[in-house]
Order: sequence, then structure tokens, then C-alpha cells
Amino acid sequence: MEEPGLREIGCELRVLSRSDGSASFLQGDTSVLAGVYGPAEIKVSRELHDKATIEVILRPKVGLPAIQEKSQELLIRETCESVVIGALHPKSSITIILQIVSDAGSLLACCLNAACMALMDAGLPLCFLFCGVTCALNADGHLTLDPNTKQQKESRAVLTFAIESTENKVLTVFSRGTYSTTELQQSIAVAQIAAQKIFTFYRDSVRRRYSKS
Repeated sequence: MEEPGLREIGCELRVLSRSDGSASFLQGDTSVLAGVYGPAEIKVSRELHDKATIEVILRPKVGLPAIQEKSQELLIRETCESVVIGALHPKSSITIILQIVSDAGSLLACCLNAACMALMDAGLPLCFLFCGVTCALNADGHLTLDPNTKQQKESRAVLTFAIESTENKVLTVFSRGTYSTTELQQSIAVAQIAAQKIFTFYRDSVRRRYSKS
């Protein structure tokens, strides 16, 4: 059994004046601000001769990043590395800074969506778009899409998928808790349907942005 529907989503592009691309993304009461900087020069010790070096910095609402933020940074970076055509910008850096504004559940999915919209706003070359979708499973196997904080706390497993736009494939998975193979497949199927709605929202947002220009 699944509880249908994404929470209301919203996005504003070009919200940071000093970045090369930026986006403020909202899912329900969860909000993340993303800024993209680069391609820019990089220290020789960190440069890659055949592609751009991508760095992701996830800043909590208050305080310093903890282990959870660092593990989420890694997943977001791996997702972005699989999408950005870095070979067009060798020996340079692309930095994505994500600031958590409010966390009311499904935070990692919101971070992924903010990152993708900011990359689009920066005009960087992408193989395809990507989005994040979170699913929660409770004790009796009930699946909730895009769970809020309360629903996540009451669940035995939370899975966040990064999904690409061309073939609807899963790029990366971040999970906690226990779940069966069947539940994983069910969660992927629900997430893939939700992803199509998010990609439609992306395109509508960009269309509105450029129709105003």
C-alpha cells in the first residue's frame, strides 16, 4: 500500500547575485538554497587533467556539518559527477553550495532537486537532468512518498533515490533502516513515477524564468 502524492513543490531561480547559477527549492516545508560557482581556476594539486573537479558543500541550518551532512555531500557529488559533462571544463572546479533553510522531511531529495535546478540556471552542460525522491516504509509495509519529519521518524526505512530524466534510471540510492528486495523495487517504481512530475515542474520553472527575461 502506498500513500500517493508529492508535497507542494516550488522553485525560484537566480536568487544569489554572486553565483554563476542558483535556486531556492521547496518541498512542503522543507527548503534548500543552492549556489553553483564555476567553472573556475583550481589549485594544481586538486585539478583533474581530463575533467572538472566537482565539490559539494552542504551547510546545516545552524552549526557545523556533521557526519550525516558529509555522507549526503558524497551522494550529491557522485550524482552531479555522473551528470555534469566535466570533460568540457578540464583543470577547473565547479562548486555547489547547499544551504539548508528548513528541514521538514525528505531533505536529501530537496537538496538534489535544488542542486539540479542551480546547475541548469548556471547553464552548465549536463548529460541529463536528475531529481531526488524519498520514500518511507513503516512497520506494516505502508509506503509514504515524500515523507515529512514525523512520517520519517515513525518509519522503519527511508530511501532516497536520485533518478535521471532520459531513461528514468536510478543513479544513486541513500537509505537507512531495513527493507526487503520487493519493498526496494516497489519504492523505486513509486519514485520513478514521482520523478516524471518533478521533471515536468523543472521544465515549467525554466520556461517561466526565460519567458520573463
